[in-house]
Amino acid sequence: MISNLSKNLTIKQVSISVSLLLVFLNILLFSAFYFLEVIHTKWSLIAIALIAIGLISYFVVRMLLENYILSKIKLIYKIIGKPKNKIKDDNEASFATLDKVSEEVSEWVDAKEKQIQDFRKLEDYRKNYVGTISHELKTPLFTVQGFVHTLMEGGVYDDKINMQYLQRSMKNLDRLKNIVDDLELINKLESGKFYLQVNSFDIKKLVEEVFQDMENHLKEKKCVIRFKEDASQTHLVEADRENIRTVLNNLIVNGVKYGREKGVIEVGFYDINEYILVEVSDNGIGISEEHIKHLFDRFYRVDPSRSRSQGGSGLGLSIVKHIIEAHQQTINVRSIEGEGTTFGFTLKKIN
Repeated sequence: MISNLSKNLTIKQVSISVSLLLVFLNILLFSAFYFLEVIHTKWSLIAIALIAIGLISYFVVRMLLENYILSKIKLIYKIIGKPKNKIKDDNEASFATLDKVSEEVSEWVDAKEKQIQDFRKLEDYRKNYVGTISHELKTPLFTVQGFVHTLMEGGVYDDKINMQYLQRSMKNLDRLKNIVDDLELINKLESGKFYLQVNSFDIKKLVEEVFQDMENHLKEKKCVIRFKEDASQTHLVEADRENIRTVLNNLIVNGVKYGREKGVIEVGFYDINEYILVEVSDNGIGISEEHIKHLFDRFYRVDPSRSRSQGGSGLGLSIVKHIIEAHQQTINVRSIEGEGTTFGFTLKKIN
């Protein structure tokens, strides 16, 4: 209880308390000396002396406490890099100020610890990212290097392999170019150098154009792409048309590549107040929960060996996420293993 009371005392109150204590001790001392006849001074003079002692004690104690507390506060705020609190008058100067400083220091320590943890995470991410890029670039480079060496060592004169090796080299070089182009696009998106050319257009018509572009992919997997039954209505949206085309291309190609043989990819539209929700669904093998939270990470692959054999850069979904966020919209994914996956993103609707 005494501790709680002391926390609410001002410097003035503490100074008065200490002064009264000193005066009381001096009264006891003077009384003892007087009755022992050590001193023979009149009580009036003793009273004046006690008052003087009390006043001097008050001002000395107050000055020492103020200087001590404020110097400590100033030092602490210098350490944590914040401007010190300004104490406007005596009533605001209290030991509670130190409690407040203690709280702010604790908050500062917690913030620094979080910052250090964030830096460590970023450093780990950087190391993993650099390692992943190196691996992604090395694979096609080494493949091309092997083909070129073979051709240089005489294979170029062998009609059975020369064109075949050149075609394979070109395929890997195309993959390298795709990785570099995707990295450049992500860098623009993250650095703020990516500028949207927003206009109004019919999202259904854009999806129809993407369907037409998918013919080659569909032949390989014998997949079917179509609109959902309730997606017959047109919807005008406001967005960057070509970048939304990129989003749709990535999502639909993703469904074709990693879906079932003779699978079905469907696109649907849902009117939700000020927005249109666009969903791309497939009936593929689905994605487990542990992988869903990482799907939009750079170079993340649910099945690395299968993904690389499909020729993707591993950056498609990361690009999709960045483009949608550049529109200040949201994208989400839900999936059930063995049943399929659905990606959904919103666009601003034009009424």
